[in-house]
Amino acid sequence: MGRLVAEAVVAGGARLAGGTLGPRGRHTLPALAAPVFGSVADLAGACDVLIDFTHAETVAAHAAAVSGAGIAWVLGTTGLDAAASDAVQDAARHVCVVQAANFSPGVTLVLALAQRLAAALPGDEYDAEILEMHHRQKVDAPSGTALALGRAVAAGRGVALGDVAQRVRDGHTGARRAGAIGFASLRGGQVVGEHTLLFAGEAEHIAITHKALDRRVFALGAVRAAVWTQGRAAGLYAMLDVLGIAP
Repeated sequence: MGRLVAEAVVAGGARLAGGTLGPRGRHTLPALAAPVFGSVADLAGACDVLIDFTHAETVAAHAAAVSGAGIAWVLGTTGLDAAASDAVQDAARHVCVVQAANFSPGVTLVLALAQRLAAALPGDEYDAEILEMHHRQKVDAPSGTALALGRAVAAGRGVALGDVAQRVRDGHTGARRAGAIGFASLRGGQVVGEHTLLFAGEAEHIAITHKALDRRVFALGAVRAAVWTQGRAAGLYAMLDVLGIAP
């Protein structure tokens, strides 16, 4: 993602301020003639907006860096715990933050549609199931996008996802709980990302599927969000805001 974001920045006519080394000490910026900084704080001091696809463990430190530098933050890192989420919220009180589990415009529209469908299809009549598949290297499950879909369905039904999520089924599980939102995760090959949201009723099934064919769609969306942040007030924003779509 770092390489793709860097390429998208340059292709879009913006200035690539630089980057930081990955956990294995590798980077792909020399071909783009951009400097490599020793810390995120140094990088934040040299740019107008930080595009962040790293690891949940780095989020708190990155939140402090963007807040200290007074720059915008485009955050695509998923798998955040409560402390990391609190750090994002705190940063948004000082700077413009665009946070998304998925920067694809298509996924953003699917999330909006998921909430509207969930509001129209009662949980006691339509069972909501979310199926996702990713490449074998992915370390978290369900994916951040799958959880975002779950939150969209829960919001449409006026409930908290944590109260209704069914993330594991194994053995003799008994009948499905009414109103539950189920998740299933598949891993294999080099699948970029596939997500299906299914509403299963007694007399009909409604399915929405999104397939990412190239990771560039995430990079392009993140750069679009980065450009959008310029001149924005501090706050926590989503890709719906970037696309100009009312929730």
